[in-house]
Amino acid sequence: MPASDAAATDVAVTAPAPIVSVKPIVLEAPGRGEGLRVRISAPTTGSELPLIVFSHGFGSSLNGYGPLADFWAAHGFVVIQPTHLDSRTVGLPRDDPRTPRLWRFRVQDMKRILDQLDLLEAAVPGLSGRLDRSRIAAAGHSFGGQTAGNLLGLRVLDPVSKNAEDLSDSRIKAGVLLATAGRGGADLTPFAAENLPWLKGPDFAHMTTPTLVVAGDKDELPLSVRGPEWLADPYHLSPGRKSLLTLFGAEHSLGGIAGYEARETTDENSERVALIQRVTWAYLRHALGIEDTSWTAAQKALSESVAPMGRIESK
Repeated sequence: MPASDAAATDVAVTAPAPIVSVKPIVLEAPGRGEGLRVRISAPTTGSELPLIVFSHGFGSSLNGYGPLADFWAAHGFVVIQPTHLDSRTVGLPRDDPRTPRLWRFRVQDMKRILDQLDLLEAAVPGLSGRLDRSRIAAAGHSFGGQTAGNLLGLRVLDPVSKNAEDLSDSRIKAGVLLATAGRGGADLTPFAAENLPWLKGPDFAHMTTPTLVVAGDKDELPLSVRGPEWLADPYHLSPGRKSLLTLFGAEHSLGGIAGYEARETTDENSERVALIQRVTWAYLRHALGIEDTSWTAAQKALSESVAPMGRIESK
């Protein structure tokens, strides 16, 4: 890559470790209609490992997002990925009675993982006793960003109950929201308002947990009339202790984070994915209180690059 691009991703990361990945681990889930399938990826070495619970985008599954999950696991995190009910691998009919509350089942999936960490830890050979449960982050892409956001304090107007309940979880200490929906109401297209009712009334005012928001400046979703700036709302409309990584030229798949050969990727760019890998890793180490040097270096590298792939701002 050009020298300027190399500098933009020049964040000192720990040496990658071999990883072990186990799937599917099935958690009992009364009231869900079927068990919750989970994948866990972890480095084979190291102790006091922080955790990332990752929520996939609409239609994906525990098999997606390898570029992120593999990188995070190889660099010291335990990554836990559920398959939500909207996954193509589940095949839920549109007229299924659970459909209007898919968003709520997703949040329950994430909380169920946190409730069952003992079982999940025991299911991975060699992982027992190596978790740091005081350092847990929630992350997600697209619909998964909203799901993770609920654990961080984002409130969603439930289309069934008409209430905006607090579903935040004190076990979650930091978040990463990738290409996540913004304000509802008049900002939505008719398609989004009709088909995705959980987007109608999000409230970011209570999302107080430290969070990195990642948005592409070419992300033209058919969900909002406002264009790419809509995806920065989770940063601008939430209280402080937030950072925003704006990626230049990035569309909704942000260069290919959804998978190594994901059909959703329209803007394949390995350098952009490498930047996201390193910046999210550095941010989470900062926000979880592990070390600050990498995050400081990431911000410096982007601000000083002569041809940066993005910019970071914080509040």
